Amino acid sequence: MLTPDVARSVIDHGLSLGADFAELFIERQLRSNVSTLASTVESVQSGIEFGIGLRLVFGTKVLYGYTNRPSGDELKRMASELAAKDRRDPRTSAVAFDYRHPETIHSQQKILSDDPQIDDKIRFLLSASEAAKATNEAISQTRGNNLQREQQITIFNSEGLHIEDTRHYVRSVITAIASDGQNQASGSKDMGGLLGWELAEQVDAAELGQEAGRQAMVNLTAKPCPSGTMPVVMGNGFGGVIFHEACGHLLETTSVAKKASVFHDQMGEMIANEKVSAVDDGTLSDAWGSINIDDEGMPTQRTQLIKNGRLTSFLADRLGSEKTGYARTGSGRRESYRYAPASRMRNTFIEAGTDRFEDMIASIDRGIYASHMGGGSVTPGTGEFNFAVREGYYIENGKIQYPVKGATLISTGPKVLREISMVSDNLSLACGMCGSVSGAIPTTVGQPTLKVDSILVGGNA
Repeated sequence: MLTPDVARSVIDHGLSLGADFAELFIERQLRSNVSTLASTVESVQSGIEFGIGLRLVFGTKVLYGYTNRPSGDELKRMASELAAKDRRDPRTSAVAFDYRHPETIHSQQKILSDDPQIDDKIRFLLSASEAAKATNEAISQTRGNNLQREQQITIFNSEGLHIEDTRHYVRSVITAIASDGQNQASGSKDMGGLLGWELAEQVDAAELGQEAGRQAMVNLTAKPCPSGTMPVVMGNGFGGVIFHEACGHLLETTSVAKKASVFHDQMGEMIANEKVSAVDDGTLSDAWGSINIDDEGMPTQRTQLIKNGRLTSFLADRLGSEKTGYARTGSGRRESYRYAPASRMRNTFIEAGTDRFEDMIASIDRGIYASHMGGGSVTPGTGEFNFAVREGYYIENGKIQYPVKGATLISTGPKVLREISMVSDNLSLACGMCGSVSGAIPTTVGQPTLKVDSILVGGNA
């Protein structure tokens, strides 16, 4: 992709321009995407992408550029253009490269570069589609998708780092649409991880389709949701998207360094109910958001963000660490060579507690059980959010009464952390894509089922 000798000459050139730090991020990526609509194949797409990102750091100022040409002359030209306004006498010298290849705990077997497995992926998606349609005659349409990606990266930097890694991602999703002639409702289910197409051996296609169909039928028969401030029981798995979006981003040094986070000066303080402990862990085997090394070449780790309600750590990349003084956490991530890295989440979740789901429901006179969360919007800096409930139920007199539709949860991340009063032991994780200043990256969200004592519920009843 780029020889060490060429990389050395480019980095030396960057330092000769006065940069304090120089880095090359080389990426080759293979993609395969299979889509189905009902019982037909909608599209089969594949591609290869290659590029090199060059980062020069002057103090805390980052200069970044990228190219598709693996030429030393091209990279030196780009470095000179990037540093044109900041050029100064050399201040540091490069260190000799020390090649490293990280160990992996991930079990990828049927990888994309060996065999794209197109026929098998089509069979899997069509089988899931048939299972979804078989749940009820009201299921009028299905859609399936499988994405597999193989990302090969090499990183060189002026501190002597030379490291390579290969990441294998795969994710399958089935969506079902139900109709009664007047109304429509949808349901979906997906599975994925940092592994190869052996995912098909771990996930039953029929169960995937049945769950999508079940959810669509629940939502088709749901009643309008009542509104008001009330207690809410939030389901496990993708329910963790609220913590990720409304709290997790506030713990990244990307926002902390700019004091754009309400938590920037609260290290060591109680920011949540004492029952809340939260982790960002890049070391989970085969998990969608896991990495062996981050996109700056640092080994990943498990980072305890909150322990028994107390803020214990931020997520820090190299530059964020320099700006804030907090230690790097192996959290420098980027979508591709087109982006400079920034502090980002990996597998982020609230840890399991000891409360029982039945006791949560029984403790509520009037409230909502949000068993599955959907998407929403968040205001950066404050964590104010508005999230849709994808599958929800009305609770009255300590019992689940009926499914509801049109529910939204409205609050702020910091407030919700303090309102959590019960946390169950059924921790579950779910795949997601997270967008931020360094692009869209695979992240895992998660939590056990938990009870929030008071939150504003928007509804249309």
